[in-house]
Amino acid sequence: MPSPRRFHHRLFTDVAALVALKNGQRISVCIPTFNEAETIGQIVATIHAELVVNHGLVDEILVIDSDSTDGTRELAAAAGASVHRSADIAPSTGTHRGKGENLWKALHIATGDLICYVDGDISDFHSGFITGLLGPLLQDDSIHYVKAYYERPLAYGDETHSTGGGRVSEILIRPLISLFYPELVGILQPLSGEYAARRSTLAALPYPVGYGVEIAHLIDLAQAGKIHQIAQTDLVRRIHRNRADQELGQMSFAILQVLLRRLERDGKLTLNFSIPTLYQTWAINGEKVEAIQKNIPEPERPALGS
Repeated sequence: MPSPRRFHHRLFTDVAALVALKNGQRISVCIPTFNEAETIGQIVATIHAELVVNHGLVDEILVIDSDSTDGTRELAAAAGASVHRSADIAPSTGTHRGKGENLWKALHIATGDLICYVDGDISDFHSGFITGLLGPLLQDDSIHYVKAYYERPLAYGDETHSTGGGRVSEILIRPLISLFYPELVGILQPLSGEYAARRSTLAALPYPVGYGVEIAHLIDLAQAGKIHQIAQTDLVRRIHRNRADQELGQMSFAILQVLLRRLERDGKLTLNFSIPTLYQTWAINGEKVEAIQKNIPEPERPALGS
């Protein structure tokens, strides 16, 4: 199976050359956040200084926040972002708490012809995260969607292990892709939160409100016969906040809902039950065993259209 075209972010270090390729297009960087005070200031400040002020490659930095309580919004605004509460955008559509919701809401207010999404918890962020994803779109009109890939080190206190990150991708997503969507096996980081696309492409896609948004995009692009429009950029390495196993379980539960809906839609499985939204697990602490239940719905926002 041929892999989508690959690039390296070092191919796009000449920011002035990228600016020359804009041809009147606007570029928006959109960052979904929830309690990212440790990292959001440096991320926004880097983009603002190097790509907004110095070169004018990026036209706006939007932070879409899910009611953080740790000063995320204030830090992002001070660093140069336009900050918005997700619930305040398109209020007539209601609100959900979730990453996909924030990305969908960003499309309502972003003015860019090209949209670049990056997560707000990256601790080793550099401007190549942005230029590396935008470069293929600016250079080649046949590319419509650019995914990041990288090594995913896992940090334990002061120690960093070269592998061990991306556990949901390796344990859940890759087996399911191999079974049901082998046309996507060439996507090296299917759940990467760093990607850029043409507005017209994103506006044609539905958005699950939580962590299922990235895999949903890839499956929907594949089903629409648009894999040839996808490219990938090597960002080398990404270090971010580690998540506990229980949180990864909740993430996987949300993603599975999205996958099951698409497997049925695409005629790969037939479900004779409604997909539940109640996640159930156990916490074991010594001799104490506690049942944990959490309702995790993963509804989908409709495609916005052009």
